[in-house]
Amino acid sequence: MNKKVFRLQKLQGHGSEYCSVPLCSVSSRYNSVVSFHSFPMDEKVKTKWLENIRRDNFQVTKHTKICSVHFTGDDFVEGSQRRRLKGSAIPTLFQWNQYGQVEPSRGVWEPLERPEPPNMDVDEGSVEDGSEMTCQDYCSAPEAAALDLALIKNKELKKEVEDLRNKLEQTQLHSRFGLQRFAASDEDIRFYTGFASYSHLMAFWELIEPATHQMIRVTNSKPTRETGATRKPTQTLPTIDEFFMFMMHLVLGLKERDLAHRFHVHQSTVSRIITSLANFLYFLLGSVCIWMPKDKVQAYLPEEFGNFQDTQVILYCTELHCQTPSSLLLQSEVFSNYKSHCTFKALIGMAPHGAITFVSGLYAGSVSDREMFRQSGIIPLLTPDMAIMVDKGFLVDDLVPCKIHRPVFLKRCTRMPAYDVKHTQSVARLRVHVERCIRQVKEHKLFDTVIPMSISGSINKLFTVSCLLVNYQNGPLVKAWSKF
Repeated sequence: MNKKVFRLQKLQGHGSEYCSVPLCSVSSRYNSVVSFHSFPMDEKVKTKWLENIRRDNFQVTKHTKICSVHFTGDDFVEGSQRRRLKGSAIPTLFQWNQYGQVEPSRGVWEPLERPEPPNMDVDEGSVEDGSEMTCQDYCSAPEAAALDLALIKNKELKKEVEDLRNKLEQTQLHSRFGLQRFAASDEDIRFYTGFASYSHLMAFWELIEPATHQMIRVTNSKPTRETGATRKPTQTLPTIDEFFMFMMHLVLGLKERDLAHRFHVHQSTVSRIITSLANFLYFLLGSVCIWMPKDKVQAYLPEEFGNFQDTQVILYCTELHCQTPSSLLLQSEVFSNYKSHCTFKALIGMAPHGAITFVSGLYAGSVSDREMFRQSGIIPLLTPDMAIMVDKGFLVDDLVPCKIHRPVFLKRCTRMPAYDVKHTQSVARLRVHVERCIRQVKEHKLFDTVIPMSISGSINKLFTVSCLLVNYQNGPLVKAWSKF
């Protein structure tokens, strides 16, 4: 007998035919493969159908049908396009005669049957002789050779784990962009921070590190509703790596987006770190008085200033190119006729031995040297026993109480007298060092390019910090002045 059975398939149809067999839930609405068959016209076969489906006193209509699930494969006519039953076909597959019954699943608390233990390999000779079977004594002490081998293996594994841990630390160190990654290379430290060596940088860090614990950080946290206090900002990087990032921004002029990719932090985090450290170093380094008393200047006065021994400070103005503002009023204020560009202007003073002793704030490029000198705040620091060395453009004789060393103007003469030529050459030969000092400041690439207006709010602090850092980063301007 052919055991082919038509199985249910859950394919949605559009009919509304149902199977009349009790406990059968098949309908044409959800089964497009199962066919439905009407009761036969033959009364004997029809009676047999009613007996098999166990429906007594059941009224059969033209809509009463039985699905193909209850028939065997031999009950259908072979070769026909539509599924047709043979005239003698009788439904025989029902739930009560174990057709389609699924073995009930095992309960959670029912114990599982344990498999039989495998047959142990036994020496045939011992069984035949009737001798007893001996089992392994697991309580007996292991041999000394086995213990030594285990100890050696244990030491080797510990050494291997230690080596892998060291390699992992080295890999993490090289994958993380931070100061410790370049600690062994003074050349890299000089490139990224401007300090001569790693030990030089760490010496400066030891000076400022105690104050970093009191640094007020810029944060985007909002005050809480309960207390009104601002949450303490979370620190993503170690403080020394934040300082390293700040120096890279200052020395290399790297953009915040570039620094964010290097240190694996968000761009807004980089912006907050730079602003926080700019404020911190501005107030920390600015709290140290860089203006030197006259006796200190005389103690470190180089021999080249023999004819100008009363010189207290060499002054010079510098300009930083900035982005052109969109406002016409601002354009007229920051436009410099000397540079033919929008600029910020600052006055820098250098002691004769090369240290920066005065830094003014930044002014608009349209301000004259005389007006900037008057507003910079250096006049109250000067006394009659001092002298300042300036360029030709500083016409400030009526503003200062001291002597001025300045190159001589040609005036209306066709030729300059010999003593004026010598004086001009002597002043120019000494005054050029302040320009070299300013060049050290502008080696911080942030100020050697066009400054965007987006950082105009913090550029004054950044420039002041850059000037003050020059005293810590670099050696003497002239090798002969190294003793100073």
